[in-house]
Order: sequence, then C-alpha cells, then structure tokens
Amino acid sequence: MLLKRKGIRRDMADVSVYTASRISDMASSLSRLARAFAEDGENSSLSGEDARTAMETAAAVVCGNCQRCSLSSDFQKEDTYYLYYLLRTFEQNGRIEEGDMPRLFAEKCGRRDAYMVQLNRSLGRATMNLSWKNRFLESRDAVVVQFRELSVILEEFSKQMEGASDMTASCEETVRRAFRRHGVTVDNLLILEYGSQRREAYLTLHMGKNSCITAGEAAHILGKALGRREWKAARDSRNVIGKAPSVIRLIEEGSYQMLYGAAWIAKDGQKVSGDNYTFGQNPEGQVIMSLSDGMGSGEMASRESQRVIELTEQLLETGFSARAALKLVNTVLLLTGEEQHPATLDLCCIDLNTGVLEAMKLGAVATFIKTEGGVELLEASDVPMGVLNPIEPVLLSKKLWDDNRVIMVSDGVLDSLPGEDKEEILREFLEAQPFGPPKDMAGRILEFAASFEEKIRDDMTVLAAGIWKRR
Repeated sequence: MLLKRKGIRRDMADVSVYTASRISDMASSLSRLARAFAEDGENSSLSGEDARTAMETAAAVVCGNCQRCSLSSDFQKEDTYYLYYLLRTFEQNGRIEEGDMPRLFAEKCGRRDAYMVQLNRSLGRATMNLSWKNRFLESRDAVVVQFRELSVILEEFSKQMEGASDMTASCEETVRRAFRRHGVTVDNLLILEYGSQRREAYLTLHMGKNSCITAGEAAHILGKALGRREWKAARDSRNVIGKAPSVIRLIEEGSYQMLYGAAWIAKDGQKVSGDNYTFGQNPEGQVIMSLSDGMGSGEMASRESQRVIELTEQLLETGFSARAALKLVNTVLLLTGEEQHPATLDLCCIDLNTGVLEAMKLGAVATFIKTEGGVELLEASDVPMGVLNPIEPVLLSKKLWDDNRVIMVSDGVLDSLPGEDKEEILREFLEAQPFGPPKDMAGRILEFAASFEEKIRDDMTVLAAGIWKRR
C-alpha cells in the first residue's frame, strides 16, 4: 500500500512539472502574440499621402481635363512646402480657405469655389478615418498590454509550480495517524511548500457510515498534527466530508494576522460617497487593502470607484499579482468609451507569512505606516486610472512588524488639512496618537480632518489596519 501511495505522489509531481511546462509554453505564445499585434505605430496627424489623395479626389471630381494651372502636378512632388502648409492649416482651423491656396490657383482656376468645397470635404473624411484608426490602435494597444500581462502572470505561476517543494514524505504517517484517531481515513495526501514558506495540502478523505466531518475540523486536525501553525479550508474547498471520498484543499495560516477599521463621510449635499474600499484575504495568504476615489462626488463617482475596486479584487482573488491586476484594470477602463471618469486606486498587499507590505498606487495619496519609531510615508505620482496608456503602477515595499499600523486616506482627507505640507500635518497627528484598535484610529483621523472645514467639500475616507504576530 505504501508503494502505491508513493507511486501516486510521484505521478502528481510529474503532472505538476508537465503542467508548469505547458503553462510556460502558453506564456511564450501570448508574448509572441503581443509582439505581433504591436508592429504598427499610431498616426497622430494627417500625412502627405493623405493630402495628395485629397487633392487627386478634388481634381477628379471638379477639374476633369482642365490644365489651366499646375496645382495637381506640383503636389505630386515629395516634400512640397505648400502641401504640408495646407495640412497644418486644415488641422488648426478645421478647413482651408481660398486665401491659403497658391496665387496661381486664385488667378487661373475657374471653378475655385467647387474645388475648395471638395478639397475640404476630402480632408475632413481623411481626418475622420484617421480618428477611427487611432481609436482602433488605442484599443489594440490595450489588448497588447493584456497579452503581455497574462504572459507574465502565467510565467510567474509556472515558476511558482516548479519551485514548490513536496513535503509529504516527511509528515505523511503523522498526518494519517492524527486523522485515524478521529475516525477519518486519508486516501491520498499531498503537502506543498512554496518559496515564502507558505504551505498548502490536498487531502482525499472519507469516513465510516453515518459519520461526517467539516473541512474546518479537518484543518484543525492537520494543524495539530503538523504543530507549526493553524490551517484553514480554502474557499473553493468542499465543506463536509462523509462516506464518499472527498478532495479538500487546506491552507496554512500566516505568521501574522490583521484587523482593520474604516471611517468615511460624504461631501455636503451628497447621499453617497464617491470613495470605495475593500479589505480581504486572497488564496495566497495575502491581505488586500484597497481604496479608490472616483472623480468628483456622488453616485457617478461612487459607481466608477466601485467598479475599479471590484475588478481589482476579482483579479487578486484569482491569483493575479498586484502590478498585473492594476495594469489590466487600467486597460479595461481605457476601452469603456470616449467619456472617461478616472478613479484613483490605492492598493496594499500584506503577506501574512513574511509581514512584507507591497503598495501599488495610481493617482493615490500617501500611505502612512505607524511604528514604534515614528510614522513613515509611502508616496507615488498622481496619475489616475483610465487616463494614460501605457501606464506603469508604482511599487512601494515595506517590512511590517508586530503592532504596526497601516493608514490609507482619500485625497479629501489631506485636502481638508491647513497649510501647504498636508502630509506632514497628518504625520505629526498620527505620531501623537496611541496604538489603539484600527477602527478607533480611523474615526479619530476622520474627526481631525473634518474639524478644519465648516462644510465638507469632498468625500473623505480613512482605512486603518493593524498587524500582529501570531502567538
């Protein structure tokens, strides 16, 4: 039986290597697709060829066989000064007047009015075609970005699979005995450890007749058997194990745990805030804190910031990296139509295994880290989402320790503070605050910011979190 189990485990390891190789091949294919899409550049203005075509069209419609002027033949020459002069004139004024044409045209042409109408019509049509082409190229560039990011994601996942260590052999018998004492049979077992020392387990379990156990209870049994940290059932895992064999996935809890609190107030006269936030944990053992400030205030701003938060959250929960998630969300916003309502995004990912915080910012204000030694600022540039393409999120990193605090605020909080160096004012206030519960801290910060305004001029949101070492 033991040989059979080892054979099964070797097969699963072989499958992991094969899967990692296939995923790497898929990543390479997506990268090649991105390069193929990105061959042509974008045209920002009309070219000399567009002007010559417009001239030829106007001559064919109006002039016929007339040879009274040499306008058409002159403009067939390369780098004609007047050709580019007329193009720039049309782009600046939206049309070409008779006074913009060469003197020979005014003196010789007997159908000047008809020619000018047709020329302006042809250039207008060329401008419309250019606009549609550039819009298409902009959409194409967004698709290229998505291909590239998906390629990076798959490559990272492939390396993660290849780097996973099979820890099953060292603890298999201990785990089987622990479950046997609770009347649970372990049909198959695989325990993997990743580079961050995060471990996860795949177990096939069944019980005797008329007996059952929850996935949470199975996680507790596994944690006791391995004796390092607590374990929990994955979200996608089966909840109850009974007589029929069931596969469950269990994840080891991190070395740290976090709690958070939030406080917010809407702009005077608005029923809803244009800010939105989220706090949650993804399958990789990371806590995700995100705060988005929609442009303006009210329901429109709230919908935009909520959409940014929801899209980002879905990608992160699926296993996308923070950088890839932000870039993909940005490209989605670029393709949502001509009328854009940009939203900022402030994203913090805290690894509960290592305590390392990675902050990603697009247009967001500083994040404040309160420690025993003082308050540190994590700052980035101020480009909102859905405005520029391509755009690269700014990555900031910080190691957190036991009892540290992370404070994220929307720009309405900082804008309400007096003076020019508003970050410094808030930093000094935070330094004077005690290390209380995150919810109380968020409330005190909001009260402090609102105290400087007779009327709330912008939505204000404060998100505070504390991190503690598991004992």
